[in-house]
Amino acid sequence: MRQFLVCSFMVFSSFATFSQTYELGVFVGGSNIIGDVGSTNYINPNSFAIGGVIKWDKSTRYDFRASLTYTKLRADDANSDLPSRVERGFKTQAKLLEASLGMEFNFFDFDLHHFSKPATPYIFGGISVFAHDKIFIRNNESSDYGNRITFAIPMGVGVKAKLAQHAIVGFEVGARYAFTDNLDGSNPIKELADREDLKFGNIFSDDWYVFTGITITYSFGRKPCYSCY
Repeated sequence: MRQFLVCSFMVFSSFATFSQTYELGVFVGGSNIIGDVGSTNYINPNSFAIGGVIKWDKSTRYDFRASLTYTKLRADDANSDLPSRVERGFKTQAKLLEASLGMEFNFFDFDLHHFSKPATPYIFGGISVFAHDKIFIRNNESSDYGNRITFAIPMGVGVKAKLAQHAIVGFEVGARYAFTDNLDGSNPIKELADREDLKFGNIFSDDWYVFTGITITYSFGRKPCYSCY
């Protein structure tokens, strides 16, 4: 976990060092998991999520972005629309810390130094690395047996607007396709690989998790070239 935090700090530092105009701020919202336990709704935040975000405003149409986000992924069969899950009654939770690097594309020109176009929808994608609890289900509740670092592919949509000359607020929904099937405890690996009785659900389908929330960022640095004409 220490090495993971060091790498995440280096990602943020590299953005700050080479940027001309960039944004620094926070993400506040919720998270949910899409797997073999709990609700099957794709956007269903049921646990608090918080993080930091930094953006390099390369042009009026696209930005490079990096983020660091923490949450506890929770799932409860009682909240499912599937009767079989409700009857089963499993509950899980797993701590997750994610570092993400990617690119954000604006649908409209979004110049932080002018208010002629104060808002724009956007999409984003990239690559994420995250540390999470390894868990299994026992007596309908989840238990952890260590942690693991793996990768995910983030993709999402949002809308952002300028509040003031240096303040930007945004709302976004970002789904992550995780390269693991054990965020919900349905497919324990490694130390518990021989315990076939602990596996359930579709063990050939990896899990997803989703962050939904707002970003508030502050822009600073000198104007980029696209504002110098």
